[in-house]
Amino acid sequence: MSTPDAAAADVAEAVEDVLETPILDAERPNLLDQISEQGGYAFVRMATLAAGGDMRAAEVAKEMAWEQLHCGPWHSVVPIWRDAYAMACLHVAKLQYAAGEWSPVLRALDMGLIMGGLTLREDLNNAIRKASKKARSAATTAMEVDCGDSSKFVRKEDFDMAQLQHNLPVKSLSSKNVGRRSSLSLEGFLQDYFLTGSPVVISDCMADWPATSKWNDINYLKRTAGFRTVPVEVGKNYLCQEWKQELITFSEFLERIQSNDCSSANTTYLAQHPLFDQIQELRQDIVIPDYCFTGGGEMKSLNAWFGPGGTVTPLHHDPHHNILAQVVGKKYVRLYSSSLSEELYPHAETMLCNSSKVDLDHIDEVEFPKVVNLEFFDCILNEGEMLYIPPKWWHYVKSLTTSFSVSFWWGDSASSSSPS
Repeated sequence: MSTPDAAAADVAEAVEDVLETPILDAERPNLLDQISEQGGYAFVRMATLAAGGDMRAAEVAKEMAWEQLHCGPWHSVVPIWRDAYAMACLHVAKLQYAAGEWSPVLRALDMGLIMGGLTLREDLNNAIRKASKKARSAATTAMEVDCGDSSKFVRKEDFDMAQLQHNLPVKSLSSKNVGRRSSLSLEGFLQDYFLTGSPVVISDCMADWPATSKWNDINYLKRTAGFRTVPVEVGKNYLCQEWKQELITFSEFLERIQSNDCSSANTTYLAQHPLFDQIQELRQDIVIPDYCFTGGGEMKSLNAWFGPGGTVTPLHHDPHHNILAQVVGKKYVRLYSSSLSEELYPHAETMLCNSSKVDLDHIDEVEFPKVVNLEFFDCILNEGEMLYIPPKWWHYVKSLTTSFSVSFWWGDSASSSSPS
């Protein structure tokens, strides 16, 4: 006869062996009805079998939903199919979890976060926390190797400014430097920069971020996020024909950075990705700057930019107020006033109208004569510094070393109350 303590232990062990999905369990009938209304009868049949423990049906349902997500432009995808994909990912993950396959579990859950809808996001995040704990416990010492100083992405002795300047666009650091302020007050930021629409580099403002002491450590990032799947860009930049996107584990991404293969065709960049919504352990390492609440608006997005030296974000502009916080490494940033848009030759296509046709690394002076003598501001953004970029200001960014940055986009009260 078992004791109450033994019975409780058996229940706890049973719970530990399954991924609990309370929202999915409660919402499944409603979600399946909505999917049926969109003609997804085959998906509903497979999802019902998957809920009963059929792995093959779970994989088929996931593939069906994936096809619906890729049948046209992303904005035209019927929202319920995003929830369907998240549901299918949870079904697959639950069955793989029961089999003790931690890496495939985390990949399925990450795909649900990256591509799925919002309805089941809490289930996905809770499942990731539970599966991550299992994965870390099962990890071998290969994930825990202490490489001493070699575990650092960037060391001070690696940086030779004179040498790196040869790789910057023509006339770099010879025009107007972006102004610099140390420990800038909110009132000073509001009066001198926000209201005037002027860029500024702010120093001594990230001392309380755990990220400043953690993110330069390869071992820390592997332990924290190594099993997770992330979308990366491969190629020179998004305007080039050979550019593509891939889904790889964070550990694979870190290995590519360490390989130091920065040729244009193979450069891998985690760019403008909401990494901190996906990997919440990293979100705890940063703090939204108080400056981002200036203007009474709201946060629009919080994105990661992580890659090797040489990665480039081509000349473009964004619609929101932007603070770019440099956590690891150094970046060169060039800025052109929003009033100079015509002289910067924006693309005519709707999808690229915020990007310039001008390649600042190789300016064609015959095709783009207006840009040659345009006034610009530029700076080297160092670790622990933030750069405020006003809305619609054109900017070009190049990593001078391995670099990990965070961008904070926010709107003021006027832009927040009007449709995007």
